[in-house]
Amino acid sequence: MTARRVVGDPGDWAALRRAFRWNIPDDFNMAEACCDSWARAEPERVAFTHVGENARDWTYGALRDASDRLAGVFAKAGLGRGDRVGVLLGQSPETLIAHLATWKRAAISIPLFSLFGPDALAFRLADSGAKLVVTDAAGAEKLAAIRGDLPDLEAVFVVDGGDGRDFWAEIEAAPPAPPEPVGAEDPAVIIYTSGTTGPPKGALHAHRFLIGHLPSIELHHEGFPQPGDVGWTPADWAWIGGLMDIAMPCLYHGVRLVSCRMRKFDPAEAYRLIAEQKVRNLFLPPTALKLMRQAEIPETVSIRTIGSGGEALGADLLDWAKRAFGVTINEFYGQTECNLVLASCAGSMEVRPGSMGQAVPGHEVAVIDGAGQEVAPGTTGEIAVKRPDPVMFLGYWNLPEKTAEKFTGDWMRTGDLGVMDEDGYFTYVSRDDDVISSAGYRIGPTEIETCLTGHPDVVMAAAVGVPDETRGEVVKAFVVLRSGVAPDGLEAALIQRVRDKVSPHVAPRSVAFVEELPMTATGKIMRRSLRDPGAR
Repeated sequence: MTARRVVGDPGDWAALRRAFRWNIPDDFNMAEACCDSWARAEPERVAFTHVGENARDWTYGALRDASDRLAGVFAKAGLGRGDRVGVLLGQSPETLIAHLATWKRAAISIPLFSLFGPDALAFRLADSGAKLVVTDAAGAEKLAAIRGDLPDLEAVFVVDGGDGRDFWAEIEAAPPAPPEPVGAEDPAVIIYTSGTTGPPKGALHAHRFLIGHLPSIELHHEGFPQPGDVGWTPADWAWIGGLMDIAMPCLYHGVRLVSCRMRKFDPAEAYRLIAEQKVRNLFLPPTALKLMRQAEIPETVSIRTIGSGGEALGADLLDWAKRAFGVTINEFYGQTECNLVLASCAGSMEVRPGSMGQAVPGHEVAVIDGAGQEVAPGTTGEIAVKRPDPVMFLGYWNLPEKTAEKFTGDWMRTGDLGVMDEDGYFTYVSRDDDVISSAGYRIGPTEIETCLTGHPDVVMAAAVGVPDETRGEVVKAFVVLRSGVAPDGLEAALIQRVRDKVSPHVAPRSVAFVEELPMTATGKIMRRSLRDPGAR
């Protein structure tokens, strides 16, 4: 079986966009595309390698057998078309098996972070009306405490002997169930937003959204797949970035995926994993990159491509990666509702530090004003994506009014402010609600944070607006320093750095040195928490 690329090899980006046409079969099923088709053609081909406890290589044949049998277990439990299944696990074989089995039943999977507390779990499981959950002993313990608040939850399958139905024992005893017919437009996944601007919302996606991810994957990984490619990310597969920016595209393309249940990101351990597993293709969120910059890189690390998204990278981080790995980090942009629609690609375009790149072939992206009209190049507005688009969500689960609010005409509003230049390059400015209004200026935090993290002693930084009687708001920075570095004298130096490198009017009036920054489960800085008076 040959790789099924959606776009050609990297080349002239404008020519790729002009020539591109979507080809989405009516009966597309992610379980078939990412598992069963390979299992028929090459059953002994390694789909993924699990590292750590119960380490082993999983072939496509073994993955198909386990997911078929779990689909049989689900069928016996009464799981039907459109029912919801929570997957409360980290990176593991059981995570992939649970998603595939759910899709084979024409049901909807819900990725859930294993670090979620009971309140976060109760909200998502109750809101989605999940009928089944697959988890481990720690997750089962959390569920036991909230089970009374989940009237729709009928069964919990536990992978490691916790309180619930034994996941592996039931699989081993069950006959395989034939997959239910599924169409490309049928719902497949509910991925909850981070909840940085209000209660989390469930973004409902169809099976076709895998195809919608592929042009960016294939281009920002520069001709992906190539012989010898191996993929890994430290990002949790409960995040759209972990699941759809690397895991499912690797399975779709027959590229060996590495699975590792890393409880807390350790850059030295990450480098060991990359070296031992011969990982060549990485999705590394900015937080991971910043931490990896502080650690020693083994000589045996040989990386072909790195993609990154979630927060803007600065020139300093890009320069470090070029020196350290000999590759250009290709940045990309998207959100839970409509992922991977902008990208930079060193093999196809000039990479401009600070820019997210251009619209990926197949996606129409613009910067619009409040009335939904495209603004002139160089003008700040809201980044928007035009429908129809296969990577775009079907809508928010049970929130038709919120779905309607997301659109102005055919433009899906992202809530992110940005600028597009004359050449079609997009630059992120800020979340609309992260804008700092100071003395008549509208200031985005990204440039400030990028400048601060360019200092050799700064690991992470966040900039927020705090009340000021004269200016309305002034900029305050929160900074995490490199281990062992004292903050003595650094506040003035960092403020001056922003004054010199960015602009005096955006320079912080004060800097707070903290041990860590509040982060969402997806690794994004929660600036709203820092604006709270208690954080100051």
